[in-house]
Amino acid sequence: MARVIWKGAISFSLIHIPVSLYPASRSASLDLTMLDKRDFSPIGYQRINKGTGKTVEWGDIVKGYEYEKGEYVVLSDEDFRQANVEATQTIDIQGFVELSEIPPMYYDTPYYLAADKRGEKVYTLLREALVKSNTVAIGTVVIRTKQHVCALLPVGETLLLNTLRYADEVLDPAEHAPATKTLEGARVSQREFGMAVKLVEDMRLKWDPAEFHDTYREDLLRRVDEKVEAGQTKTLTPAPAKTSARRTADVVDLTELLKRSLEQRGGSSGNRRRGADAAPRDAAASEPVAIKTRARKTASGGGTRRRRSA
Repeated sequence: MARVIWKGAISFSLIHIPVSLYPASRSASLDLTMLDKRDFSPIGYQRINKGTGKTVEWGDIVKGYEYEKGEYVVLSDEDFRQANVEATQTIDIQGFVELSEIPPMYYDTPYYLAADKRGEKVYTLLREALVKSNTVAIGTVVIRTKQHVCALLPVGETLLLNTLRYADEVLDPAEHAPATKTLEGARVSQREFGMAVKLVEDMRLKWDPAEFHDTYREDLLRRVDEKVEAGQTKTLTPAPAKTSARRTADVVDLTELLKRSLEQRGGSSGNRRRGADAAPRDAAASEPVAIKTRARKTASGGGTRRRRSA
């Protein structure tokens, strides 16, 4: 099984579900190493102090945010952990939308969500509720040091978390549209249009990802095999990977939380108020994964815009 990327909980209204986040994809590209052609030794990269020109050891490197030209604020690992502890341990669901409402260019990276044993019942409930309502859960999650908008959707018996791009990260497709936007403007005849539609229909197929494979990569690997047979090889040993884990909270009584969640929202899907009408927190809220009740920020609200990432 793939390594755990993140441990926390799905949180919506007064419900939370302990989960673990796993990769849902992998790269099939060839990993090529830079070598010295004279003796096939690997080329290393040095961390150079631009002021002195000397090499800097990893232990002497810190992360800094340039708030003014040449002026920095140093951020430690503890700063990243304490910036918003609740946000780093919670997938906070803001609401539910139809899948067709999300344009394809907003989808970024897929992950699988696995339920902890204490959360299997509520995990199954959320999954089946999404299937029944034909909706996708929209929320926010912090993975490593970046907060993402994300979509949760059922894939078979598993919940898939797909990170989404922010609106300002998606370029306007109209910039790449042709000058002529109609058949008449492009001088396409009805006969040509009819033939194009017929060709599309003739080539219609059922989507089967197993039918597609990277032929270019296969050709490169065949070339690699030829070089191996010719004795042109160099063996390198990769460094071991590291894993990390976080605690999650216990699941509290599901029926009571569902009842309180509906009462809090007045039983109406149009009531979006959060925080002010919230019921008193359960004792489970004191656990590492907090139940979120604060109001959702709008896309244009709050905070100054950062010039770069830390």
